[in-house]
Amino acid sequence: MRWSVTRTGGGGSRSTARLLLTGAMALVLAACGAASSVEVAPIPVPSVSSAPATGLDVFYGQEVTWKNCGDADCTTVKVPLDYANPGGSTLKLAVTRVRATGKAIGSLFVNPGGPGGSAFDYAKAASLIVSPSVHEAYDVVGVDPRGVQKSDPIGCLSDAQVDELIAVDTTPDSADEEALIVSTSKEPALACEQKADSVVRFMGTVNAARDLDIVRSVVGDTSFNYLGKSYGTYLGAVYAELFPTRVGRMVLDGVLPADLDLTELSLGQAKAFEVAFNDFAHDCSEQDDCPFEGSASDVAQRIRDTLTDLDANPIEVGGRSLNEGVATYAVLSYLYFPPSDYPRLREALARVVNERDGTRLLDLLDERISRGPDGRYLDNSTDAFYAVTCADRPSQVTVEQARALASEWSVQAPTFGESLAWGLLVCNDWPQAPEPPITSITAAGSAPILVVSTTHDPATPYEWGERLAGQLDNAVLLSWDGYNHTAYLEGSDCVTDAVDEYLLAGTMPKEGLVCN
Repeated sequence: MRWSVTRTGGGGSRSTARLLLTGAMALVLAACGAASSVEVAPIPVPSVSSAPATGLDVFYGQEVTWKNCGDADCTTVKVPLDYANPGGSTLKLAVTRVRATGKAIGSLFVNPGGPGGSAFDYAKAASLIVSPSVHEAYDVVGVDPRGVQKSDPIGCLSDAQVDELIAVDTTPDSADEEALIVSTSKEPALACEQKADSVVRFMGTVNAARDLDIVRSVVGDTSFNYLGKSYGTYLGAVYAELFPTRVGRMVLDGVLPADLDLTELSLGQAKAFEVAFNDFAHDCSEQDDCPFEGSASDVAQRIRDTLTDLDANPIEVGGRSLNEGVATYAVLSYLYFPPSDYPRLREALARVVNERDGTRLLDLLDERISRGPDGRYLDNSTDAFYAVTCADRPSQVTVEQARALASEWSVQAPTFGESLAWGLLVCNDWPQAPEPPITSITAAGSAPILVVSTTHDPATPYEWGERLAGQLDNAVLLSWDGYNHTAYLEGSDCVTDAVDEYLLAGTMPKEGLVCN
């Protein structure tokens, strides 16, 4: 199963549970609210403006040609591969801009998460990802980060290798199964070093944030306005740390913190996903179509028993095998958005239990990981996820350490803890980045930043939002009491109204506001 820091935005990734399930899913789930009556206020011009660093003038001042690309304008922006050597190799970033439906007060840059999610595609769905009033006031801009999707994408793993990563048994019962985890966990680093080493070393979030400042200049904005979800919150926070005086109105929804290492992140997610799993079990126990009988705790245990049984008795579906690893990852992937995820997951599990038919569960997983019917992956989000995650949070975990953590975490999070612990091996021996990541963020001197966090977020736990809001010099925390990954436009009018008022008028919600 490929995971460990769930993609906060739109899919997953074997040994590192991905921080991405926002991208594709937000396009399906976001709802449009009514037009706002908030009076729009201009975005203040930064009081301090810094000149580009030496050698970067040509990038900040470049002229680009915009082309129509279907209800949006698109272009490419050139950035240096290595900011320490701006005269060297360059990369081309794919940029899209959906024009405001009214008079624009500026650009709103967006990122759905990941790492590995396409901000380019996310922005093109502007009418779904921001409210009508925000769309009326802002040009919505999406930039695929370097190496991701349309921005000179890296290509490391074959489709067969990705399938192998997903299917590996991360709850080993023997020395042979342990050895298979160890060998399989080495594949992403080896493949990226062999096929994309020159770019992979420069795919950390610090460089991606620097790229955004160049694009900000190219599109003509003096302030950087931003809506980031999941991993996109880390990207935005790093930008704010690097360029605090250029921050305009910034919303960070579903926080991925900078100061936790890979082990700490994975444990936090293991616990949070366990809460979400138990919520699913409770919901299932109250539904007529639940394939498991008994109380919520009975249902939870019976689901775990069903997953464990697939280790010894996998279900064959065509040329594929629904084993414990694949099925567990599919279950995790459908705990993000209860209103739509839970009914679909119940139906798929019922097919497994009642008919030993794994077709539906595999279909659901494929939908989340962008795997086509022909077995081909439709994007490079797996490669990008590993490249960015391992650059941002370099880690060396021994087999002995992983084994000990797996035993410990299986008690704290019996459904997912063991798998997430073994997933820590994936960043071992990753191609070394030329500079360390940013792990301390205060954004001293920035305009006010709005941090949004959901009390029972499975991928980015609530305490992470509290943590970042407390670390930033100028921030307010907006809370949503709910079970959901991210909060804006996810069902709470209270959250949506508060975020809209901030983006449109610059008015922060009152400190300590908790929405229902």
